[in-house]
Amino acid sequence: MRTLISGLAFVLAAPAVALTADDIRTSQYNDGTLPEGQSAIAVKLQVLLDRAGISPGVIDGYSGGMSESALRGFESREGFEIDGLLDPAVWSALGGGDGGDVLQSYTVTQGDLDNLSPSIPENVAKKAEMDMLGFTRVSEALAERFHMDEDFLILLNPDAKFELGDIITVANAGPSLEGEAARIEIRKTDRRAVVFDVSGKMLANYPVSIGSVETPSPEGSLEVNAVAMDPTYSYRPSVNFEADGVKEALILPPGPNGPVGSVWIDLTKPTYGLHGTDAPEKLFSASSHGCVRFTNWDVEELAHMVSKGVVVDFVE
Repeated sequence: MRTLISGLAFVLAAPAVALTADDIRTSQYNDGTLPEGQSAIAVKLQVLLDRAGISPGVIDGYSGGMSESALRGFESREGFEIDGLLDPAVWSALGGGDGGDVLQSYTVTQGDLDNLSPSIPENVAKKAEMDMLGFTRVSEALAERFHMDEDFLILLNPDAKFELGDIITVANAGPSLEGEAARIEIRKTDRRAVVFDVSGKMLANYPVSIGSVETPSPEGSLEVNAVAMDPTYSYRPSVNFEADGVKEALILPPGPNGPVGSVWIDLTKPTYGLHGTDAPEKLFSASSHGCVRFTNWDVEELAHMVSKGVVVDFVE
């Protein structure tokens, strides 16, 4: 979901020499902490964490809070000291030296060009007039498919026009996880959602946005009530919050760029749910209106692991 603001931030934070696919493929880790800013080894780490079921959020090659929280999740599951710092033992457990290529080639198809939406308006009433709140660019759609930040995808493919037949380089995060969730912990302080099976084993671990002080997320234990893929969104200012000065209730169309993204997992507390987002790059820095936001790809994966009655515990 590329914006002028995030694009500007990216330009300011970009390394002096842009990363290339060869940089990433040949990068090696021996010891020490991750380099500051964007680096080839951070890209490799993020892909390996994603494959391990510990989502780094968007793959962008930047070290920071979201990658550190993912490392802590992996350390917790595998029994390491939990410090969020990369070391040789953690790297080895991730398969660092033997994990295969963390990148792959992809050829843009006609399907990637179809069903794009025109530019999406900011105003909620204007959004309600649209047929779908879909992707607006091929690069945006492909970034989501391969769990990448859109600006990073473009950086990695400087000559690509993202047209039919273009061969591009993308992250190779592997297949979606499978499993049956019995309980989910929303860890507010860590800003992570941790999924456990019936035996208590950690199945998956995702970064999330939670509510603010003004609009907090729930407390205690709730349950999954229902799962909706490609949901519409009920804008009800008298019940939830008012946006853009619009006071009437509206139904917004489905789509990954809608307010709840591509999935709504309904909870037993009315109006609260686990859902996707139209701004995955802001996931770890933004606050929600009380619900729990995931990247669209993470919540889609989660949706296939939950069913009615799965416990959702909100913990500090």
